Amino acid sequence: MQTVDYSPSDLAPEAALRLAHSRFYQRLHRRYGEELALFPPGVPTRAAMGQALEALLGQGLDLSAALRVLRQLVMERLMQLDCAQQAPLAVVTLAVTQLAELALDRACQHVRADLDSRHGAPIGPDGQPVQLWIIGMGKFGARELNVSSDIDLIYVYEHEGDTAGLPDGRGRTSNHEYFARAVKGIYALIGDVTEHGFVFRVDLALRPNGNSGAPAASLASLEEYLQTQGREWERFAWLKSRVVAPFDCLRTPQVQALRGVVLPFVFRRYLDYSVFDALRSLHRQIREHAAKRSAGHPERANDVKLSRGGIREIEFTVQLLQVVRGGQFPELRCRPTLEALQRLSRSGLMSAETAQALTEAYTFLRQVEHRIQYLDDQQTHVLPTRDEDLLWIAQTMGYPDCSRFLHQLDAHRELVAEEFDTLLGGNASPQCGNGNCGGPRALSAATPQEIDDLITSLPAQLAARVAEWRAHPRVTSLREETRARLFRLVQRTAQWVADGSVGEEAAVRLVNWLEPLLRRESYLALLLERPAVHERLLHLLGAARWPARYLLQHPGVIDELASDALLTERFVAADFERELAQRLSALARTGEDDDETLLNLLRRALHAEIFRTLARDVEGRISVEQVADDLSALADSVLRVTAQWCWSRLKGRHRDQPQFAIIGYGKLGGKELGYGSDLDIVFVFDDDDERAPEVYAAFARKLINWMTVKTSEGDLFEIDTALRPNGSSGLLVTGFDSYAAYQQQRGSNTAWTWEHQAMTRARFVLGSEALRARFDAVREAVISAPRDAALLRAEIVAMRERVRAAHPVRGQLFDVKHSPGGMVDAEFAVQYLVLSRSGEHPQLIGNVGNIALLQRAEQVGLLPTGVGQAAADAYRELRRIQHKARLDEASGQVDPQRAAPQRDAVLALWRTVFGTPETAASQPAAGLPTHI
Repeated sequence: MQTVDYSPSDLAPEAALRLAHSRFYQRLHRRYGEELALFPPGVPTRAAMGQALEALLGQGLDLSAALRVLRQLVMERLMQLDCAQQAPLAVVTLAVTQLAELALDRACQHVRADLDSRHGAPIGPDGQPVQLWIIGMGKFGARELNVSSDIDLIYVYEHEGDTAGLPDGRGRTSNHEYFARAVKGIYALIGDVTEHGFVFRVDLALRPNGNSGAPAASLASLEEYLQTQGREWERFAWLKSRVVAPFDCLRTPQVQALRGVVLPFVFRRYLDYSVFDALRSLHRQIREHAAKRSAGHPERANDVKLSRGGIREIEFTVQLLQVVRGGQFPELRCRPTLEALQRLSRSGLMSAETAQALTEAYTFLRQVEHRIQYLDDQQTHVLPTRDEDLLWIAQTMGYPDCSRFLHQLDAHRELVAEEFDTLLGGNASPQCGNGNCGGPRALSAATPQEIDDLITSLPAQLAARVAEWRAHPRVTSLREETRARLFRLVQRTAQWVADGSVGEEAAVRLVNWLEPLLRRESYLALLLERPAVHERLLHLLGAARWPARYLLQHPGVIDELASDALLTERFVAADFERELAQRLSALARTGEDDDETLLNLLRRALHAEIFRTLARDVEGRISVEQVADDLSALADSVLRVTAQWCWSRLKGRHRDQPQFAIIGYGKLGGKELGYGSDLDIVFVFDDDDERAPEVYAAFARKLINWMTVKTSEGDLFEIDTALRPNGSSGLLVTGFDSYAAYQQQRGSNTAWTWEHQAMTRARFVLGSEALRARFDAVREAVISAPRDAALLRAEIVAMRERVRAAHPVRGQLFDVKHSPGGMVDAEFAVQYLVLSRSGEHPQLIGNVGNIALLQRAEQVGLLPTGVGQAAADAYRELRRIQHKARLDEASGQVDPQRAAPQRDAVLALWRTVFGTPETAASQPAAGLPTHI
């Protein structure tokens, strides 16, 4: 918070005259002129307030009077700072909040001491003292109180039971009755109006069961209420909740129990678009109430809080995005509005420009609100009608006249209203590409009530599929509201089919996708609220079969379709890892960072990134090579993050940073991962500590478990460690010196040729830079070592035959991977060239992929002109055919004529490299792996 110095003599004459216009300021100086000197100079901090309170008590005032006089002193100081010295908004709101906290703490201590003297202290089931928690809601919880705020409170006590009673056995009562009396006593000290006014108006309407509920609720009864009766709008209220007093309870472990009750109520596990309707209803009630208040009183319509474009719409905009997403993205969970705007911007849910504009609007409107209240100390948010009052507000805001001030006010409110209407689908422009979707409620007036009525408006294929819903238990058991949402979605889909923007096959696939998810109403709400998501989803489902299966396994990822940047961006590892770090930090702050939560967090993040890549792929925004690059970079990131988290949680770890590395082989090593690829990895370490082998083995097992265990969110990757030294019979984790000796043919236990083939695609994935340099040196030595070319040729040809035998191609179709002239032939040819000739041609050492290596081999003269380039082009096209087939869940076997040019180019490569027809047989060399 910015520090603002103050002393009365600092005020310029014009500033003093400005302040004197406030009737409230005048009253304070008339009534409390002598007491004003008791308040220490500067910003009203909690310590300064406590000092002033003690001084007032020392003058003979009781606690009730002293708290009320203290409030007047704080208000006078805030007017000085705000209107005369232009103090930041946070100075004012934090000071008012700390005044409320201090008052409640002192009132609670006073009342409980009195009750304890008459009834004894409340006792829990195990004889322990029972805490009372005063929960501040709304602006109080967010430390955003305005200068004439009421305070929304909920009182919760820890346990049911009875008080201890007095030593003579008298006075015993139930905890329930004790705390009800405590609430009444605290209200008398804070909220009653006396000759000194009040400290704060107190509102308990947000407690369980509202005004008909008990003044104080036990923690168990609160939990039951939220689970069984809590309404959607109450989630917005509890979003900003915070235990504000008494101070001696704030840091105790018991308070965590309250957080465990509130968090799952506010933030749901899945993206929760069902709250849109709840917020619309709440906002409509507020607007209707404001309209009734201003009926016949047009001056009441200019409300900076509740009117269109007011403070409440900024708060609703922020809270809606937090509630929808906060379950999956804990970094969005925060109470203050301005901080939440910045978090929404950092998370990509709001543009930086919009967040900044709303920040400026919120600050401006709150400062206007304060000046309205400074005039007469009234709890109002309506601009004054008196010209001189309006001019005073304008001038204290830094505007020379009312006209410029009102122009700026209108500009801020218009921007806020537009953002709010866009978010809720009110007066927004169409949100889908074809322009025919309208708003989220556009079809509600004509929604059919029965399935048969719906079917009559559908095209034939879609109608036949929807007809199956007549007796489907998932459909017949839906709530009326949910059923209406489902029918509206089908209607809108049929409209798009009719105008040709969506294919009927995609519409049928949408129905197939929706059917198993009908119990998760939030997905229906999402599609209805976001027509652009609905439209993009249909395009994705219509493009191929595999996306539909992926979406069924991970339905929560469809919200990614709401991002306009989805199709234009690429995966960025640093951003991905930073966001996960932010989520981990947010979970740690609330004590939710248990293993299960983190496992699911990793899985949701991975699935969302895979889906983003999938959407760009299907829409043709990125090439097959770019898909592989992004998926490989994603796997690297997931391995890095998972390794960091596992090491930090590993029992018995002997150092802060592990001297450990992961080597990637196969598609991971060659950066050619596809959807659903497993990861071929080898674990090595370089640590002289005697405990190292045991510790790193435990670490590797934990890491594999975190990667492969299936939770409710699925798994991360399948892990294959068969390429480690000595394969499945070898140690899970190998000392680096042993690994190097094995690969470099030192000693009696050495690698086979096929393992050196695998080394051509090996890559250092994670570990220290020192280990990276040592691995790169070993890889280069292995690849470029002198070899008997004829023997190497025979071994690789034999390996090719073994692979072919394990993957026979039946019939006359051409298998783009395994048939003669397929991708495997090109890969084996490259491996031979690298292992036999990279000693002479270091250009072949780099792990740059088969296409680049074929081009380099031609450039250095190992292949005739045109052969390497033709094979590289053929390999690229065969990968594209295979990739497309997998997306559509096809076999990858095509008509031979379709791939004839590519087959011939690869066969030419094979003949050039091996000097034999591709079909040449050779006896398999000993020790070849059976799993290839």
